[in-house]
Amino acid sequence: MRRPRLRFRFRLLRSLLSKYVLIILLALVFLPVAIPLVSFLFFFPFQEEPAGPYRSGIDLENQWHAEVNRLDGASPEQMGEALARLREAYAGSSVFWVDGTGRTRLELPEGQGLPDLWSTSYTVQFMKARYDADPFTVVAFVGGDPAQGFAVLQLPREILKGESAERDKVYGSRMTIGLLSVLAFFLFISWSFFYRIRRRLLRLEEAMTKPGPNGLPEPVAVKQSDEIGSLENAFNAMLGQLEESRAREQEEEKLRNQLIASLSHDLRTPLTTLRGHAFRLSQEPLTGQGSELVGHIDRKIDYMERLIENLFSYTLLTAGKYPYQPQQVELVRLVRTLFANWYPVFEQEGFEQELELPDTAVYWRLDPHWLERILDNYFQNMLRHARSGRYVAVRVTEDERGPALRLEDRGPGMGADSASKGAGMGLAIAALMEREMGLVREVRTGSGGTEIVLRQPSAGDAGKAGSY
Repeated sequence: MRRPRLRFRFRLLRSLLSKYVLIILLALVFLPVAIPLVSFLFFFPFQEEPAGPYRSGIDLENQWHAEVNRLDGASPEQMGEALARLREAYAGSSVFWVDGTGRTRLELPEGQGLPDLWSTSYTVQFMKARYDADPFTVVAFVGGDPAQGFAVLQLPREILKGESAERDKVYGSRMTIGLLSVLAFFLFISWSFFYRIRRRLLRLEEAMTKPGPNGLPEPVAVKQSDEIGSLENAFNAMLGQLEESRAREQEEEKLRNQLIASLSHDLRTPLTTLRGHAFRLSQEPLTGQGSELVGHIDRKIDYMERLIENLFSYTLLTAGKYPYQPQQVELVRLVRTLFANWYPVFEQEGFEQELELPDTAVYWRLDPHWLERILDNYFQNMLRHARSGRYVAVRVTEDERGPALRLEDRGPGMGADSASKGAGMGLAIAALMEREMGLVREVRTGSGGTEIVLRQPSAGDAGKAGSY
């Protein structure tokens, strides 16, 4: 009981479903790790950036408070020099100083629209207007003592953002590119997985549709033990069974042909003896009934010989060994000659005969001996099964589809019962020969008679050779 379970687990691990589920699980596990990893790679300062006064608003605020605290107890002249120096240090900034009495003592640059005397309401209004607004404003008490007044630093926010904004923009785009790259990597892995499956399926399809030297597809090499590998193994096993079946069929066909050839030879020998005895018996003085019986025996011997000949010919045709030598044949002349051979036979049986041939030559490419065999079989069938109509007509006509060879009788039709009905071997041989020569056969039969039309296929008859 353990081996099937282990085998099932082994197949499950090697299956395409397990491999794709593993890819999805890796993506689900790696993506949460990839996001902080990409953030670390793109935001970690591997190279130290040059220090500047505007790294952040908090740093700027702390620096301004520190500078103004160092001005504790400074004289107005010292305050002016210090604030001028600080303004130069903070490029693009504006500064001013309001003393403890609320008077504006220094304004750099001038013209900032500040009042000379600051009231409480104006001070509150100024603080509210500058809170989290543009320009960025830092207010610090001089020396940390409100009695000494306060100094104010104002800086446009776009200058404050400066490098940090550009850095955030660059890092943001890099972060996006990094995450998209990780996603693209997993998409590529998924595409590669399905591309390999598709390539293997196309290779298997090509192997299935491309016949080898023996007419069967060649086996495929099994490289992986997954679902497609199982399909390839099944295909190879099927090919092996087909080859074994074909070998058995060929062996059976060979034995059947040998048996029929042996039977044909073995049956001909006693039939020849019987014919000789019947002939010698016919030379003896016989009563009328005796002569009739001898004639009946002779006809049955002829029938048996024809049956054996048809059986042997059918075997050769199905095996593709019946001699076939196609050539350009003048149809009118050949039909006239073949019908002349049967004219006395039909006349002896009391048939009304019609032969209608055109004055112009009609050329078909076929084997004349095969056409003779086909017409002999049809004429023989007319004698046996259409005797009641006592009529046979052979015509070579031409219509919009081209020349046609027409055979007609006035018997009861192919569907009617006949006392002399055989196995249909003659018609089967005729059908095989017509198919091999590419002739199209049309049969119209009923209680008033049968018409068989043979013609070479035209453009509208493509693919109908040998059809009825």
